[in-house]
Amino acid sequence: MIRQQLAWFDPARIGRSGQCFRFAPLPEGGWGLTALGRRLCIRPDGDGFLFDCTPEEWETVWYPYFDLDTDYEAFAAAVNPRDAYMTAAVACAAGVRILRQDPWETTVAFILSQQSNIPRITRNLEAVCRAYGAPFADREGNTWYDIPTPAALAAASETELRALGLGYRAPYLRAAAARVAAGDPDPAALAALPYKKAHAALLTLPGVGVKVADCICLFGLHKLDAFPIDTHIRQMLEAHYKRGFPMRRYKGFAGVLQQYAFYYELYGGKS
Repeated sequence: MIRQQLAWFDPARIGRSGQCFRFAPLPEGGWGLTALGRRLCIRPDGDGFLFDCTPEEWETVWYPYFDLDTDYEAFAAAVNPRDAYMTAAVACAAGVRILRQDPWETTVAFILSQQSNIPRITRNLEAVCRAYGAPFADREGNTWYDIPTPAALAAASETELRALGLGYRAPYLRAAAARVAAGDPDPAALAALPYKKAHAALLTLPGVGVKVADCICLFGLHKLDAFPIDTHIRQMLEAHYKRGFPMRRYKGFAGVLQQYAFYYELYGGKS
């Protein structure tokens, strides 16, 4: 167990921001995260947080996962003070960071996200992990399940995947897994490519359209220029940015502001 005081870090807001679907409140308080074949529990402790991991695991796994080297307060400070909407969105979503998630996990999650909502995506992803992911134990001996490998999902039948409640997404997930298992493309390798090239490569996968590819780029490849447009963001743009979002002003971190706008659209002043 280690204690950390962290700037611009709010686990509650990160967990419900729509970028990660295995990060949720614990019944006894705090938050539980299943990622990277590990289980992490976070609990508030005065003006800091307790993380149930070793110092080495914190430095090598969780510090980079939470993108703690990046100055998100600088992103917030760069917002045009005359932009009342984005100023309010940043205030509402303060503490949200863009996690450095596993690219394959985000590919699976966002293929499942189509025409869905956060609770259903969470259920579907957990069902897939329990059915096909490798089990592992946490420090207390509880069993959790990792994200399934591409080969494991490619070997599943469409009928089996549909039985998990995936609906029409089942054949897309299976076909995408087969492609990735064959290395065409390798989501992890796409991180080295420029955003537009990575995005284009993702579009070749079954079940991956423009919005899903942008979500994978932003949340799995850490391409902070990616700007996913779903129903919430489209409505936001129509209401507040009729001439288009000022991408040039926010070059290099427009995706961070997209995430704040998305959070604001979902939760408003209720966070």
